[in-house]
This record gives sequence, structure tokens and C-alpha cells, in this order.
Amino acid sequence: MRLRIVHTTTHTYAGKVLASFNEVRMTPLTLPDQTALDTRLEVDPGASLSRYWDYWGSHVTAFDIHTPHERLVTTATSLVETERSTAVDRRSASWADLARPDLTDALGEYLVPTTRTTAPDGFGDAVRELTAGADPREAAHRVCSWVHDEVKYVPGATGVHATAAESWEQRSGVCQDLAHLVLAGLRELKMPCRYVSGYLHPRRDAPLGAEVAGESHAWVEFFDGQWTGWDPTNDIAVGDRHVIVARARDYSDISPLRGVYSGPRSSVSAQVRITRVA
Repeated sequence: MRLRIVHTTTHTYAGKVLASFNEVRMTPLTLPDQTALDTRLEVDPGASLSRYWDYWGSHVTAFDIHTPHERLVTTATSLVETERSTAVDRRSASWADLARPDLTDALGEYLVPTTRTTAPDGFGDAVRELTAGADPREAAHRVCSWVHDEVKYVPGATGVHATAAESWEQRSGVCQDLAHLVLAGLRELKMPCRYVSGYLHPRRDAPLGAEVAGESHAWVEFFDGQWTGWDPTNDIAVGDRHVIVARARDYSDISPLRGVYSGPRSSVSAQVRITRVA
């Protein structure tokens, strides 16, 4: 599947901003099953852009603006081709394999709970009971399905700073929250796992040339001998409709747009448009 993605974010300020400093992580990665054919970022007001790869392997575009402005618009445009099989034709690693010192040393950062992925009271015990007798892959699927069933997808139910404990308490949230809850559960099982940010074309039968409202999306990858992607919001394997932008411990490591500015309060709106072109 070849997808054109246009992600526009607009910050509107209640007066003039004197200066702003920003980092953008909206550039899809090139991977064995995904190729970024063309990517660009446009900023209004105009600014000089610098690019680098961060610690997590994310492509970062940084810029600062020193002229007074009352609005900031960033538009990330990408053309991405995906060819991703959802079939799994290999055995899962065992729990003993995942406990090997060489593996825990190499993937240790994906085993330790973060502030956002600390398990709520009683959550770990429930996960261990749910996954008793399962191999790592089956355990991960059970946790994903359980979180999918227990937590209602409600846009606006949580803020970007919400933790797994907060979304679990209210049993509602968005894709970011479901991903954090799954990570909390898998880390209780000592299973390496990571947060993935990206995009999702919402239609399985996407027609060619039709632009649709897409999603800035989040899901997880767990290590069962190799990294395996799963989307707990939809409880499906990650496939051709998913486009990977960044992967790390949680949302805080790879938020799509963050920065600081000097000026009055702001409001933000975002729009993602996706077109299947092949």
C-alpha cells in the first residue's frame, strides 16, 4: 500500500509570541517493511530547519522562530509505501529466552516501567492471572485484548500527560492510553515492549485516490524473539495501513511536536489527511 499523509498542526496564540523553539517527530521511518519515498516539513512563519536522529532512532526536525507571530502552522507531508505481512510463521521465544542476561542487558530500557507506564494497584496481579500458562506471544495478545475490552475508546477523555493508572481508573482513553496500559502489563511480565507512534489509514478497503480523515495513532511492539507489532485500540496485528514514525519507551520520548515559547496562552488543533495512491 502506498499512502500520502498530510499532518497539519496549528497553534493559535492569544496575542503575539516573541520567540519559539520546536522539535517535530512526524517523519516516517524507512524499515524492511516500510519505505519513506518522500518527506518534507513546512513551517509558517518560515524558519530554518535542522534535522538529526535522536537517541531512539527517531527523525527529528528542529526549528526556532524569533519574529513576532500569532499563529504557528507545521505541515508534515509524506509518501510512504508499506509491505507488511500480518502472518506469523515462527515459534514464540520462551520466558527463559527472554530472561537471558544478554537480552535483558540489550533491551533493559524496554523492561523498566516509566512514569506513564507504571502499573496501577492490582493491575500486575490481574495480568499474571490472565496470562498464566501462556507463552510470551500468547501472553502479549491476551493483555492487548483485555485492555481493548476493558478500556473504552473516548476521544478527549484524557490529556496528553495522562498515565496508565489514570486511564485505567476511569476505564477510558485514546490510543496513547491503551498503548501505555499494555506496556504496563507486559513490563509486569518482564517482556520487552515499546511504544510506537505513527499513522493509521482508517479503511481496510481504502479506494485509490480518495482522501480521508486519518489518524495520528499509537500502538505497541513486543519482543517474542523478534519485535512484533500489535494495535490494542483495534485489537489487530499491525499491517499495511499502519505507518511507523517513531518507537521508544512511551509517548514522552517521541511526542510528535513539542517546544517552548515566550508569549500568551495558546490553543492547538491538528488534522491528518491520508490518501491511498497505490
